[in-house]
Amino acid sequence: MERYVIGILVDNQPGILTRVASMFNRRGFNIDCLSVSETEDPRYSRITIALHGDDSVRTQIVRQLRKLYNVQEVKVMERDVTVSRELALIKLRNSPETRQEILSAVDIFRSKIVDFSPNTLCVEITGETSKIEAFIALVEPLGILEMCRTGVVAIERGCHYLNSETSL
Repeated sequence: MERYVIGILVDNQPGILTRVASMFNRRGFNIDCLSVSETEDPRYSRITIALHGDDSVRTQIVRQLRKLYNVQEVKVMERDVTVSRELALIKLRNSPETRQEILSAVDIFRSKIVDFSPNTLCVEITGETSKIEAFIALVEPLGILEMCRTGVVAIERGCHYLNSETSL
């Protein structure tokens, strides 16, 4: 099972996210993460979905997405020509025993502390999913109290565009 990131350009209209998510539900596909935002053109939104599956699953999902009303373009974001990032906010237990270890991890992973209290530290980390997961694994023994993640956002490098000729 390979991980795929799919970029979907849709009309910025109420209900389109529900239609996209419902299509996955009806077909029995699980969405690993999903993010949505308006594009540079307010008429359109970009939905970025990450999921696991084989080539036949990927092909079927792309075909089904293209059939949906208000979907303008569907593109599988290939790793070698895509920049992808995720953001996580992680609240950690702040104690004199763990503070230096947390500060070292923050420095090594080029993250930053965005909130500090006598009992907690809130760390913001941005990067590829593997970086986020490595940071979480490192600080988990120190006491993660709460965590939230944005999910993957992705854009093609250089002059590749979502509606280019290379879409499936």
